Amino acid sequence: MPTEHPERPYHHGDLRRAVLNAALDVIAAEGPASLSLRDLARRAGVSHAAPAHHFKDRAGLLTAIATEGHSLLSAALAEADDLRDLGVRYVRFAAAHPAHFQIMFRPDLLRPDDSELLAARERTRSMLRTAVEGYDDDPSVGFMAAWSMAHGFATLLLSHSLDGLLDGRNPEAAFGALAGVMFGPVPRSPSAG
Repeated sequence: MPTEHPERPYHHGDLRRAVLNAALDVIAAEGPASLSLRDLARRAGVSHAAPAHHFKDRAGLLTAIATEGHSLLSAALAEADDLRDLGVRYVRFAAAHPAHFQIMFRPDLLRPDDSELLAARERTRSMLRTAVEGYDDDPSVGFMAAWSMAHGFATLLLSHSLDGLLDGRNPEAAFGALAGVMFGPVPRSPSAG
């Protein structure tokens, strides 16, 4: 449970981050349905209208969280060596940022036309698309298969549905083994033959 610090005065420039952090805490502990701007203002020790200054409304706040999540995810994926490593990094991101992960793929909670969200989402998708090139004659099939597998594994992991199956094994290693079974070795380019 996050510790509140009502005695700490609000410092100019900290409000946006303070509200985002409080929102992430609430989402991780109670889910997005429990989120209210009024409660977040109380947690941040500011007036109930202050969060609306930065986010306008709940959808604006959740859109900011999803945008930040996609930026964090694309930064993590950029370091991947191959498709299997990309999937492992996807699972690692979900485990490290469960509140972001819950929001990023919930279009019903977000502003669908937000330009920053659309750009951040496209960066993530572009990395996934590029990573699957050569795994299937139809790149969209490879993209859907790889994304579904990583996203499904991450979702099952976060809901503790894999606890018995993992039986103490490292989730990242388990996913890496699964990816190896599903996708096999990294394909060689035609010029390498």
